[in-house]
Amino acid sequence: MSGHSKWASIKHKKAATDAKRGKAFTVAANMVTIAAKEGGGDPTMNFKLRLAIDKAKAVNMPSTNINRAIKRGTGEGGAGQVEELKYEGYGPEGVAILVSTVTDNKNRTSSDVRSTLTKNGGRMADAGSVSWVFDQQGQIVVTTDSEEAQLVAIDAGATDVEVEDGKLFIYSDTSTISNIKSALESEGIKIESTEIIYKPKNYIKVEDEGKATKILKLIDALESLDDVTEVNANFDISEEILEKIS
Repeated sequence: MSGHSKWASIKHKKAATDAKRGKAFTVAANMVTIAAKEGGGDPTMNFKLRLAIDKAKAVNMPSTNINRAIKRGTGEGGAGQVEELKYEGYGPEGVAILVSTVTDNKNRTSSDVRSTLTKNGGRMADAGSVSWVFDQQGQIVVTTDSEEAQLVAIDAGATDVEVEDGKLFIYSDTSTISNIKSALESEGIKIESTEIIYKPKNYIKVEDEGKATKILKLIDALESLDDVTEVNANFDISEEILEKIS
């Protein structure tokens, strides 16, 4: 698998550590709020909300917090309105970066993202100049790389399956991710995570350790911002270099 796939696996390992930090709650609550705002507060009718609730439970968020986030999204919470915004930019070596945020203060968030890019060798880009590099897709990570799990996923509509560290990274159109999840669960296949992601159409290969370090430092800095929920980039760093610097 490519270095980018290896990075996806490393990020999942990092999530276990991040779950112990306060930001994990903030990100999870914001995603629940946005999902409820866009599709209503009933998770049985709103698949995006079900995914957001699953992620909130994965970081051990209490049900009271989840319900509060849902009410905030549906306008019952009495808090300020939040919105989901995406920022586009370039990092070192011309790497395309798409930053997803949830915020109640657009000016603050824009300033934070811009300054973080600038301080770490990147820059903001015009709207549309970077987003075309990414495809919105469903991603399911399962805790086995068995042929059975691959066949179940493909039969249910998966468009691509990648193997990394004994796990399967299953990709699909956003419209079929729910069917694939159900098919896997019906076969007793354990799912580690289900989410909607932005997957690069093409990659920039980075073979220098120093340049790779700068790119990952920028990604980490962006991910640490309070309003940032996800950062996607189209770098491809070799597994050898990733193991050294991650």
